[in-house]
Amino acid sequence: MAIPTLNTCVLYRDLFPREPQNGPSSAGGCGGWPLQSSGFGAAGGKFSLAWRGGFWRGRGDLRAAAAAFWISKPASVEMEEITGMEEMDEVLRRSTEHSHPVIIDWVASWCRKCIYLKPKLEKLAAEYHPRVKFYFVDVNKVSQALVKRGNVSKMPTIQLWKDGEWKAEVIGGHKAWLVIEEVREMIQKNS
Repeated sequence: MAIPTLNTCVLYRDLFPREPQNGPSSAGGCGGWPLQSSGFGAAGGKFSLAWRGGFWRGRGDLRAAAAAFWISKPASVEMEEITGMEEMDEVLRRSTEHSHPVIIDWVASWCRKCIYLKPKLEKLAAEYHPRVKFYFVDVNKVSQALVKRGNVSKMPTIQLWKDGEWKAEVIGGHKAWLVIEEVREMIQKNS
C-alpha cells in the first residue's frame, strides 16, 4: 500500500518541535524552522522518537525519521514475460530450486480483460514479493506447443505452478476485483 508523500517541512516540525526563529530561517529551513540535525543522524546511526504531549518528539536526522514512516515495499511489481519453451523451463526450474510458487498469466494482445487485469495483478505481485514470482505469456507471440503445455484455451487464465507442476488456475472472464480475490485465495491455499 502506498503512503502519500508528506510535506517534509510539516514532517520535520511535527517530529522536532521548537520555537520558531524570528526572521528568515537559515538555508534549507521551512518557514522559520531550521532543518538541522542534532548530530545523531546518518553518521552515528542513532535516532530516538517518543510519544509525548499528543505528538511525536524525536532527535536525529530527518532522513532517519522519514525512513521510520515509509515502508520500503513496492506498490507494484512488473511481471516478467515468458517468450519461449526454454524460458518457461528456466522459470519452473528456479521455482522448484527455491520452493516458491509461480503465477503465470496467459494473455492475448487482443483481449481487453487481459490488458485491464495486468496492472491489478502487478499490484497483487507486490503483496507477495519476493515469495511468489509473477510472469505473463502472450499466446500470440509464443509457439502453440507452449500454449498446449499450459493447457490454456481461454484468456486471461492465471495459473499457479509449484515444484514444476501446474497446481491451480483461475479463468478471468468476470470482474477484475473478483479475479484478484480468487488469485489471492489460490496463492494462500497452495503456498
